[in-house]
Amino acid sequence: MLYNERWADEVLLLASIIAKAPLEKKIKWGAEVFTFKGKNVVSYGGFKNYFALWFFKGVFLQDRYGVLINAQEGKTKSLRQWRFTSKEQIDEQKILEYVLEAIEVEKQGFKIR
Repeated sequence: MLYNERWADEVLLLASIIAKAPLEKKIKWGAEVFTFKGKNVVSYGGFKNYFALWFFKGVFLQDRYGVLINAQEGKTKSLRQWRFTSKEQIDEQKILEYVLEAIEVEKQGFKIR
């Protein structure tokens, strides 16, 4: 079984939530990536033990719920991941807050130096 099959319902739910934001869906690196004016904002996927959202410039998000992690300390500079292990952990309102904030980060042109 592929990891994305294990979490098929959950990642579809994440995608449906992200689709409520003013983003364009593209396919990059074989995965759906949601962009704003051509810039990568958020994506999602299933892994062996969890499924996740990742924000390409997540380091700039306030993370008011303390859910974001750096999945590869020392390697990843700006991307941050929000991991889930069950459908019950998905909170549409909180996810949309993060997605909308990520769009604002992109609008403001934040960059890692």
